[in-house]
Amino acid sequence: MIIGPYINGAAVLFGAIGGAMLAKRMPERLRSAMPLTFGAASMAMSVILINKAAHMPVMVLSGILGALVGEMIYLEKGIGKLGNFARNGVEKILPAPKTGITQEEFLEKFVAIIVLFCASGTGIFGSMHEGMTGDSSVLIAKSFLDFFTAAIFATTLGYAVATIAVPQLAIQLALAFGAVLILPLTTPAMQADFSAVGGLLMLATGFRICGIKVFPVANMLPALLFAMPISALWVRVFG
Repeated sequence: MIIGPYINGAAVLFGAIGGAMLAKRMPERLRSAMPLTFGAASMAMSVILINKAAHMPVMVLSGILGALVGEMIYLEKGIGKLGNFARNGVEKILPAPKTGITQEEFLEKFVAIIVLFCASGTGIFGSMHEGMTGDSSVLIAKSFLDFFTAAIFATTLGYAVATIAVPQLAIQLALAFGAVLILPLTTPAMQADFSAVGGLLMLATGFRICGIKVFPVANMLPALLFAMPISALWVRVFG
């Protein structure tokens, strides 16, 4: 029975709602300090995932091609529009806390947490792992981090953060139920390279959340689609 995606989705949903409700009581020092911790955690997790790469050139090439495709189709801009649409729709019913955040700052942070929640290597691997083995421990562990991350970001971004639970749940369920078909076609090297590309995205996300460098993380998402095919081709050509 698949339960991990539901637990993870619920963690984001209730974390965001709780954070938005407690926004006025949340000390400013927590709002500014905790995202730095989340960003550092994302970067630390990325190092572990990248270190698992079976073929480093595969990760580099996938990242480059993915970023090229994302930039050409204006992927981040499209996700930003969806984020703005979600914000406007939710705030008609539940007004966001008045924190003085600008539209540009909202979209910047919103896109970053979409990637963190929906496209992290941990979430993708955890979903596929549960689909094959029934072990939900990876997604349950991720849920603890997502709960507090959603709560902190909701204190500034409002209830719109809760809407991320919908695409996150859909993606994780699709991966979990599709794992039975996908994983038998893969090799350990392909899975390792896939995780490494996910780690690359998480590293860029960590830099963005910490405010060190605003990487166009959403435009890098297509790299995940290139990872396994390029890994398989690399083994076939170079052995």
